[in-house]
Amino acid sequence: MADEDAQGASGSLRAGRAPRVRRVVSLVPSLTEAVAATEPGLLVGVTDWCTHPAELDAARVGGTKNPDVRRVAALAPDLVLANEEENRAPDLDALRAAGLPVLVTEVRSLPQAFTELDRALTVGCRLRRPAWLDEAEEAWAATPAEFDVPAVVPIWRRPWMALGRETFAGALLAVLGVRNVLASHPERYPRVPVEELGSAGAGLVVLPDEPYPFSAQDGPEAFPGLPAALVPGRELTWYGPSLREAPGVLRRAVRAALG
Repeated sequence: MADEDAQGASGSLRAGRAPRVRRVVSLVPSLTEAVAATEPGLLVGVTDWCTHPAELDAARVGGTKNPDVRRVAALAPDLVLANEEENRAPDLDALRAAGLPVLVTEVRSLPQAFTELDRALTVGCRLRRPAWLDEAEEAWAATPAEFDVPAVVPIWRRPWMALGRETFAGALLAVLGVRNVLASHPERYPRVPVEELGSAGAGLVVLPDEPYPFSAQDGPEAFPGLPAALVPGRELTWYGPSLREAPGVLRRAVRAALG
């Protein structure tokens, strides 16, 4: 559990003392999609980066790193959903100071993703556990470690950045047998010159289309001699309904790259 506010909220909700949650603001695209897939009528505010579902009808409250605190407060949510990595502590403190309940998630592994999704939905939003969450768990439980390949996973260029230690995306790839060669790096998202990435001992480069929009024309050329797996960022980095399809999507991309 990521913070004391969440712990207090969890205890109160489990005891049945909290009022029904009717209005939710989500500051995390993954959690926005999770709530929308479970009870879309709850969402009254979301960030500009909340792109799924496409038909989402909710007020936009700014970015994940710079939400409009006054706008959020004006929506009078019963709950604000946040994440310790995607949202800044000063913004969350400002929301609490405005009297808003804030549930902060921490997601750095696949089991933690399932636990935190359940907590956000059933404890935070007071909803029934959705079938899609069970389906996602089952999909990953049935996923074999098909590969045995070390990889580098850039997430940005200009400057080059890559997955380091304790990342959710790295954990997903590890289930498939794709081992992040920077998993022991002291930083979670280190800046690493592309020359060092290319010589780090990887047998594969994994290029997601977000946050940097890597594509067949933008990325693989920087790693001559390495097969490149182009993957959707949503399936690699989002924790929500996309987890149901993510094993198959990622496996097909790695298979195609390795031939």
